[in-house]
Amino acid sequence: MLDFAFWLLSYVIPFLAVLTVIVFVHEMGHYLVARWNGVAIQAFSIGFGPELFGWNDKHGTRWKISAVPLGGYVRFLGDGNEASVPDPEAVKHVDPELAPKLFANKNVWQRIAIVAAGPIANVLLTFFILYALLLGYGRYTITPVIGEVLPDSVAESAGFSPGDFIKAVDGYAVHGFEDFQRYVATSPERPVVVDLERDGAPLTLTLVPEAVEVDDRFGNKQRIGRIGVTRDVSENDVTLYKPGPVEAVGMTLEEIRFIIQRTAAFLGDFFVGRGDVEQLGGPVKVAKVSGEVATLGIVALINLMALLSLNIGIFNLLPVPMLDGGHLLYYAAEAIRGRPLSMKVQEIGFRLGFALVMALMVFTLFNDTIFAYFGILR
Repeated sequence: MLDFAFWLLSYVIPFLAVLTVIVFVHEMGHYLVARWNGVAIQAFSIGFGPELFGWNDKHGTRWKISAVPLGGYVRFLGDGNEASVPDPEAVKHVDPELAPKLFANKNVWQRIAIVAAGPIANVLLTFFILYALLLGYGRYTITPVIGEVLPDSVAESAGFSPGDFIKAVDGYAVHGFEDFQRYVATSPERPVVVDLERDGAPLTLTLVPEAVEVDDRFGNKQRIGRIGVTRDVSENDVTLYKPGPVEAVGMTLEEIRFIIQRTAAFLGDFFVGRGDVEQLGGPVKVAKVSGEVATLGIVALINLMALLSLNIGIFNLLPVPMLDGGHLLYYAAEAIRGRPLSMKVQEIGFRLGFALVMALMVFTLFNDTIFAYFGILR
């Protein structure tokens, strides 16, 4: 019983807290833009499945908490299901007074705005979290100067020397040695362009970090890039840097761009045979990571929330029917053609999208379970 209580407090509650905020913000994006465009909304749900409790507002929207807390939805009047698949019969037989309020009867640009609002809300949440943390706490940084280049390493072959001052990696500004480490670590077996200064003169070097497997502080295996440089650090080398409000905007936007680019590169690795299946995770892995990060404090957990919010926003923009990106693909086709795709074509797409999303969920859940099991055996 104590073990179950520990598991619940350590993993499930932090995971649900993070996921609930992310889902609420995503669905609120859809809800607000739909409201502004005069769409009648049947339900706003956190979770799927049977309703646990809820209430109706003055607009007739049912706000509810549902039994399966792994997502959520906003259901518009005239939708066939929670995925906003249109119901032609409902649209055809709706009360004439309500017809102008149907999502399906809004013009294509209004529908695009409503659908895109969810992922955009996730990106905005990420921006505000990272921006607030940067302004409020600043960041500890170490001067980005190379101390030693290990013999027979990737860095030595590329031409690095002790004393090199790192300026940028792949176009991302390096504010500290920790940035340099992070940019390299997230590029295993991918070309990296490093801009540096040597004796006051600019120099650009290109190298491919080797992929190595390391254990993080929680004992999880991580595949990272390594080039073979080190730097001795004393207390005097570490400084707290607090950017101004304007500079923090640029730094936050660059961080978001970096996360998006590295996420895309990570997914792209699987198409060229470099991907590590163990790094893919679903709800179980996210819950595990949430619990581990929660032990580092509330700020670390909020940082994780920002990362997950951005990734969920990006994932929802994939052009797969059932996801927001799939709806946007349909509406883009409608905007170009001047008329919607046929219901038959849309239905086929939704079925294929549903099968793809379900297959991905099953795979990641299986992947989580298998590697968790073998992790316990290790």
